[in-house]
Amino acid sequence: MDEVDIYTDGACKGNPGRGGWGALLVNGAHEKELWGGEPDTTNNRMELRAVIEALSMLKRPCKIRVHTDSQYVQKGISEWIHGWKKRGWKTAAKEPVKNADLWQALDAAQAPHSVEWLWVRGHNGHPGNERADDLANRGVDSAS
Repeated sequence: MDEVDIYTDGACKGNPGRGGWGALLVNGAHEKELWGGEPDTTNNRMELRAVIEALSMLKRPCKIRVHTDSQYVQKGISEWIHGWKKRGWKTAAKEPVKNADLWQALDAAQAPHSVEWLWVRGHNGHPGNERADDLANRGVDSAS
């Protein structure tokens, strides 16, 4: 099974506002950079979109380490999602889960893989995270 490290980040100019996402996929010596943007979005949506887009690039099941500086993504997919699914995509306070469309897409995108969700401190000199941040800002610039 291929092992892939994925570094992701989201960015937003205004929240909500013009947003971008970026992802760096690393498999041995092979690297792939991805980015994109949306004209009216939120930072959390861009953080989620980055991981969804990265996972959608993989053609077969892989062992993956996702490195994200978003505790929202890391805790959401590894802890909170189980309760949301049991409650029909409602929070413990019985409110609809924010960004449920993207959480459901992320849940489906990760399903074929063995994924380890790792939180890294953002803007702290971590090379993969810094590159993902640069890609996310490229995505913001591409949003019309």
